[in-house]
Amino acid sequence: MTGQEDVSLMEAERPQNDPFSDNRREEDAGAVFVLESKGEWWHAGFHLTTAIVGPTILTLPYAFRGLGWGLGFLCLTVMGAVTFYAYYLMSLVLEHCEKSGRRHIRFRELAADVLGEWWHAGFHLTTAIVGPTILTLPYAFRGLGWGLGFLCLTVMGAVTFYAYYLMSLVLEHCEKSGRRHIRFRELAADVLGSGWMFYFVIFIQTAINTGIGIGAILLAGECLQIMYSNLSPSGSLKLYDFIAMVTAVMIVLSQLPTFHSLRHINLGSLLLSLGYTLLVVGACIHAGTSKNAPPRDYSLETSELSRTFSAFTSISIIAAIFGNGILPEIQATLAPPATGKMVKGLMMCYTVIFVTFYSAAVSGYWVFGNKSNSNILKSLMPDDGPSLAPTWVLGLAIVFILLQLFAIGLVYSQVAYEIMETKSADVNQGIFSKRNLIPRIILRTLYVIFCGFFAAMLPFFGDINAVVGAIGFIPLDFVLPMLLYNMTYKPPRSSLTYWINYSIIIIFTGAGLLGSFSSIRKLVLDANKFKLFSSDVVD
Repeated sequence: MTGQEDVSLMEAERPQNDPFSDNRREEDAGAVFVLESKGEWWHAGFHLTTAIVGPTILTLPYAFRGLGWGLGFLCLTVMGAVTFYAYYLMSLVLEHCEKSGRRHIRFRELAADVLGEWWHAGFHLTTAIVGPTILTLPYAFRGLGWGLGFLCLTVMGAVTFYAYYLMSLVLEHCEKSGRRHIRFRELAADVLGSGWMFYFVIFIQTAINTGIGIGAILLAGECLQIMYSNLSPSGSLKLYDFIAMVTAVMIVLSQLPTFHSLRHINLGSLLLSLGYTLLVVGACIHAGTSKNAPPRDYSLETSELSRTFSAFTSISIIAAIFGNGILPEIQATLAPPATGKMVKGLMMCYTVIFVTFYSAAVSGYWVFGNKSNSNILKSLMPDDGPSLAPTWVLGLAIVFILLQLFAIGLVYSQVAYEIMETKSADVNQGIFSKRNLIPRIILRTLYVIFCGFFAAMLPFFGDINAVVGAIGFIPLDFVLPMLLYNMTYKPPRSSLTYWINYSIIIIFTGAGLLGSFSSIRKLVLDANKFKLFSSDVVD
């Protein structure tokens, strides 16, 4: 087959709505008028020289001032060589795409074609996993200690990455077999061949998403309360007033119609998580090295029974922090084929996880030990004394956290919205038609009000985290992916993969059962510490 026939075949196989096709480009005024293709090589030289060589060269002596002769010449030469090499490689990539029938005239089109917009999956995954719940990690370490805390954090990170990778493989396998799944419940029912599994996953996902929705609204309300208490210590507003404010904002944001429409919000969420983690870690280091540093005590519970229950509650909290019960729904947002894109998205997400989780856990537990609060900000801003870090640092961290909580609430509401609109919407009419718009506004508003009402009525942030982790995230993220993989790919019983997967299933099923019991037990014990619509969040 000739190269020309190769190109013709690839053109025939590409979808009609391919944004990189020549037919689409003929209708693109920007391509036809602005990026007209008539130049010679020396024209490219003129354009490149104008783009690079400008009055900015007048700042070079200033740059040398900070480097000196030797390092200045070295940096100038190395950067010149690297940029020449980079532009040469870019030219080769553009030529390769053109020979494959995909000529690109814009940087954004080249990036979208080659990288496949996998970063959207990374944004969604990071928002689904990396959130202000990391502020409970020092509290989780309180029930485990340094050694077991690090071990649990590392093992759960490795297991969830492995689980999400297996889930991605199962989704790809089904898609190649002509059965593309965009919902967790459909995937489970298809692979496991059981109607009850469909409803089991719906129940678990609903519990997770509602729990996260309640927790996000509760923590956002608490953030506003912390700011208000510092600005107006004798103010009359209560926690439930701030929860009502957050709920009102969430009602407005809930009207964003699709998961994909959140991709830019979730990019902002990723940056916010890095920002407030840096601020909180800096605040903890400042608190730990200041003259007002709290006394450090890393001892565990004295009773063996209490120590065991605390450990499993902490394990459940860490499971909830690593949990992501909407991976199939996230993979569904990728333009097919999704092969490889989810793995890149996972790598992006777990890079952020490594930076944020370990730094928050270590710095918070190092300073406060077994006195760590379920929200480390409360430890940094105690009610009975001055703040242990600069007010502006804590204030900025709270603003970042508050903004990200809106993104998290939106992401975890998507499954509930999808379930509601499967029944209420008419696909034959437009997404913004009156027939679809009015039910969407009503149903989403009622759902957010429901979450806000329970957040105000039952302010148990740490306990909610533990229960959601044990009952929801452990079966969905630590057990089902391994079972789905073994059922789909059927690895031989003599293989290492088979036994690794079933070992994880058995270990985490046991951990989930014990964690459910211990976290519900703590919730019941803490019920004595609060009254309905309390103005304080119970640890």
